[in-house]
Amino acid sequence: MKFELNDDYIELYKLIKVMGLADSGAHAKMIIKDENVKRNGEIELRKRAKIISGDTITIGDDIIEVIATT
Repeated sequence: MKFELNDDYIELYKLIKVMGLADSGAHAKMIIKDENVKRNGEIELRKRAKIISGDTITIGDDIIEVIATT
């Protein structure tokens, strides 16, 4: 999956919610807390981590590539 970033960054839990991998922000935060999210190959535990263009987020078999719109 690709996510087109319109701003400088998006917070991790919001990205998970926007991509439809969580039903709500609270669900997204739980996914992160349970160590199910990798950012560029490393487990990411910060719910509000600033995800920028070039980052790759992996949740199970789902891979999100973050790209800039410009």
